[in-house]
Amino acid sequence: MDDKTLYLPQPEGSIADSLVAEMVLERALLKFRKEKIQLQIDQALIKKNKEEFLRLTEELKKIS
Repeated sequence: MDDKTLYLPQPEGSIADSLVAEMVLERALLKFRKEKIQLQIDQALIKKNKEEFLRLTEELKKIS
């Protein structure tokens, strides 16, 4: 092959790798989102903000 040939990844491996990477990313984002909501819940408790607490706990339930 000459130097101008474009080398593409093998389809079998790249599709599987992409799916695994997507799953890992989705799981990491979900974990980050849950942790962020939990911190906001803690802040709502400290501030004794019942409405915010209830809203956040509902949001956490939906993504759990």
